[in-house]
Amino acid sequence: MPLRDKALAALTAVIWGLGFVASKYGIASFSAPQLTALRFIVACLPALVLPRPPVPWRLLIPIGLTLFAGQFLLLFFAYKQGLPPGLASVTQQLQAFLTVVLAAVFLRDVPTPRQASGMVIAFAGMGLIALTVGGSLSPLALGLAVAAPFSWAVGNVLLKWVGPVPVFPLIAWLSLVPPLPALLVASVDGGALALPGAVAGASWQSIVAVLYLGGAATILAYAIWGRLLARYPAVLVTPFALLAPCVGVLASAVVFGERFSATRYAGMGLILAGLALTALPARLPVKRLRLAR
Repeated sequence: MPLRDKALAALTAVIWGLGFVASKYGIASFSAPQLTALRFIVACLPALVLPRPPVPWRLLIPIGLTLFAGQFLLLFFAYKQGLPPGLASVTQQLQAFLTVVLAAVFLRDVPTPRQASGMVIAFAGMGLIALTVGGSLSPLALGLAVAAPFSWAVGNVLLKWVGPVPVFPLIAWLSLVPPLPALLVASVDGGALALPGAVAGASWQSIVAVLYLGGAATILAYAIWGRLLARYPAVLVTPFALLAPCVGVLASAVVFGERFSATRYAGMGLILAGLALTALPARLPVKRLRLAR
């Protein structure tokens, strides 16, 4: 992989990592369903000019509901319950392990011993984090933080049925799905009707956060990531995703002064170690050198 594409892969992970900090700013002015709706209203704009990918609506809708609507509604509700951005950036990586479990159950895709070991380590980390419930972390916040990557994992499994399609149009058209259910959830407390007023009264930081989440963290980042996965083996690209939670933890510490107990740091470390064991290839491809004769 050329240096330029390595830099693009790293940039994508950084964009995703900073998205957890942006979400904290966004949730300051909007409710969880309002922020979800706004994020994907921005992200779906390219669908106005892009043709729909060859994916039937019977697949687009459930994928959009799980991969996007469910994941981010649950995540943003967790923020409202006090979930810190740094912790959120790590717990969301449970989707990798939950995807393996769901694929084994529904697709008969049996995990390798390496993947199984990674899952055991990661869930041990979640156990340590669960021991820190109380104070700044409520049981509801932690439950939502686990439910969000579960919804993401369901979406990942559904994506396996799509097959190879252009990623950029797919993300844009999938983004058409979340606004309606998010606004329906918001209507329970009148949030749907209050959305225009919330936008008018939002801080500039929250508006920038919405644009960042919809434009950079959704459309731009997924488009780059999909292009790289189309050009290179997954074993060369996916390890860069490990940078996202690292960036999220560091950025949250710098911007919000987020600090955790030793137990919680240990749990987060175990999740990242499990992710590394699962995502990093056991042996990287090596180019054969031809000796000059």
